[in-house]
Amino acid sequence: MHPKLNKKIVKPVYITRLSKFLPNEPVGNDDMEKVLGMVNNKASRARSVVLRSNGIKTRYYAFRDGKKTHSNAEMTANAVKALFDDKLPIEKLELLATGTTSPEQMLPSHAVMVHGELGTQKRVELISATGACCSSIQAMKYAYMSIASGLTKVAAATGSERMSVWMHASRFQPEADNLTELHENPIIAFEKDFLRWMLSDGAAAALLQDEPNTDGLSLRIEWIEITSFANELETCMYAGAIMNDNKSLTGWNDVETAAWKNNSVFSLKQDTRLLGDNIVPLGGVFLKEVMEKHGLKSEEVDYYLPHMSSEFFKDQIHEYHSKLGMNIPMEKWFYNLTKVGNVGSASPLLMLEELLHSGKLKKGERILVMVPESARFSYAYLYLTVV
Repeated sequence: MHPKLNKKIVKPVYITRLSKFLPNEPVGNDDMEKVLGMVNNKASRARSVVLRSNGIKTRYYAFRDGKKTHSNAEMTANAVKALFDDKLPIEKLELLATGTTSPEQMLPSHAVMVHGELGTQKRVELISATGACCSSIQAMKYAYMSIASGLTKVAAATGSERMSVWMHASRFQPEADNLTELHENPIIAFEKDFLRWMLSDGAAAALLQDEPNTDGLSLRIEWIEITSFANELETCMYAGAIMNDNKSLTGWNDVETAAWKNNSVFSLKQDTRLLGDNIVPLGGVFLKEVMEKHGLKSEEVDYYLPHMSSEFFKDQIHEYHSKLGMNIPMEKWFYNLTKVGNVGSASPLLMLEELLHSGKLKKGERILVMVPESARFSYAYLYLTVV
């Protein structure tokens, strides 16, 4: 057992398998509006600007010809099923912990719907972590604690998103029509159009067990740290609400139903100024605390997996971390943003899945995963040892 592992934890916990489900064929930058459509039959003025900054070349959409091809629950269930085989049948699953920003419904919970999609004969314990990018790590921490305490032996933690339906032009057309009726410019605000070119679909899953693989590599979880800065900052990214002049939110259930369409209340929106000013520095504040708590040094990181919404932040993250003494050379960075896109809560697991199956890992190497969440500034750090 790693000497820094919390002595109160009864058992070590291992990620023994990782899987993913990415729907349909990858979509290149020039084909995005063919899938997502054009608001008011006009090409987006923000698209080229956003794509130049974020560095994403291809992404996946569970959406074709104006219709969904997969639900979030279906994609997640497909990823979970891929964790199991004849050697380890899915009937061994005891706990399913899911994380997502974009479930199909408010009730039942996402985990319940995924369980239903699995089509298994066995009942399992469930928990749904709902939020943004950190929700998959929150789900994983619940699974981790359940196994570490001896309550569970086999658990699956997932991250998944189906953002394409939120980003389709049809969701914004009523607002554009309303602006035209008011004799105003029918251009959707940048805070809404920005995210149409940032987010995409997919699911990933991690299998957690109380013993490592006997015939392959496993990732021992040394620690998972999560925090929120919501007590210090207002909301940055939101959906199903209207932001007031004083930066408070009025939720959809307190908004007149006519405004749901006319103001695109259910679209995803982001304050890019607030994001740019805070997302990297606050991640550094928490990293410093984590470093002090666990005695973590940069030489104890062989692979750094930063979840980034955009490559725009890459140099900022490197510079800020270096000032804290966490100077991780770029050759140790591993991410797949440019290939799979920003898939929100699925992104951390998609990076881990690709790294585990890359053939690069060696026993004894250590992995640091960083997950920022801009909704109201939450952060997660995950530290693993290859065994």
